[in-house]
Amino acid sequence: MSSESTPRPATAPIRVVVVDDHQIVRDGLVALLGALEGMEVVGSAADGKDAVHVVAESQPDVVIMDIQMPGLDGIEATRFITGRQPAPRVVMLTMNEDDETVLSAIRAGASGYLLKGSSADEVHNAVRAAAAGGMVFGATLAHRVATYFAGARPGAQADDPFPDLTDRERSVLEMLAAGRTNDQIARELFVSGKTVRNTVSSIYGKLHAAGRGEAIVKAREAGYGRDR
Repeated sequence: MSSESTPRPATAPIRVVVVDDHQIVRDGLVALLGALEGMEVVGSAADGKDAVHVVAESQPDVVIMDIQMPGLDGIEATRFITGRQPAPRVVMLTMNEDDETVLSAIRAGASGYLLKGSSADEVHNAVRAAAAGGMVFGATLAHRVATYFAGARPGAQADDPFPDLTDRERSVLEMLAAGRTNDQIARELFVSGKTVRNTVSSIYGKLHAAGRGEAIVKAREAGYGRDR
C-alpha cells in the first residue's frame, strides 16, 4: 500500500477532507476542524465515490473517512485514494471496531483508526499526527494494531486460499465472482480498461486458472462474490 505525499510546508494549514454519509456528522466534523487553528477543510463527501473525486480535485493532506457508506465504502475508497500520487493520509472515523474491519482498513492504506466516540481533542491530535506522517489508533485498538504489525494478524488471511493476491486483485476477483464485466469493474474502481485487463490476467496466473470461467469457479468456491 502507498501513503506517500508531497511534503507540506511547516507553516501551511493542514488541508482536510471529511467523508461521511450522515450529514449531521459530516457537518459537525467540518465545523469542528474548520474552527481549529492550523487546519483548513477543503472539501467533503457523502460517499466513497464522491470522496475519490473530491480528493483528486482538492489535494488534501488528510482525509477523515467513514467506513459504512452506500456505493463505494470507506475501505475501498481509501485503497483507491492511497494508491494514487500524491496520496493524502487517511484516518478512519467509524462505529465499527471488529478486528477484520480494522485490519482491512490498515491493509487499504489507512494511517489511523478512531471510533466515533472519540473526543474532539483526539480527532484534532489524530489529524495533526497523520499529517506529520504518523500512525494513529484509539487506545482500545492499540493492542490489536501492535499485534498486526508484529506479524500475528489475528483472524486475517490465516487460511486464505489465495495468499499471493494483492488488495487490488482481491477487489477485482470479488467483482469477477459477482459477475461483473471488465468495463463494469473499471467504472467501479475508477481505473482504465487496460488496468483491469492486466489485473485479471495476473489473477489468472496466481489462481492457476485457464480463463475467466475457471477463475470465477475457484473464487466462488472460496467465498468470493457472495455479498454483491
